[in-house]
Amino acid sequence: MARWAGGLRLFFPERRTRFGAMSLNRAEQMVFDYLQQKPDEKRHWQDKVTRISARARDPHGAAGELEGELWRYFEERSAVASPFRETAQREGLRRTSLRNLAEHLLRLWAPVKAKPRAEGEEPWRPYA
Repeated sequence: MARWAGGLRLFFPERRTRFGAMSLNRAEQMVFDYLQQKPDEKRHWQDKVTRISARARDPHGAAGELEGELWRYFEERSAVASPFRETAQREGLRRTSLRNLAEHLLRLWAPVKAKPRAEGEEPWRPYA
């Protein structure tokens, strides 16, 4: 479900997640909606997010790398696919930040990395 608030489209997943609401700009929302509608594209990007996350040293580096990949994808789709083509014809193809979308996809699709315990640290047992 999406809702407009102050010129931004707020993305609310149908089921609540631990991440809460995510604010995406128009370009980010267009890419996200496109991926949701195209299962093959979605699978490709899930694999790409997993690979980038696995080799990145930290989440910020992964988000930066993924943002660049998403922009190249946006440019490529703007030449051939609707609604990207229509938007590029109407507004031109100006570099737009896709950082929020990159972070959102990492939260959705990247495997959670366990933090290493300090030497001698006991495992957390809430009911022990």
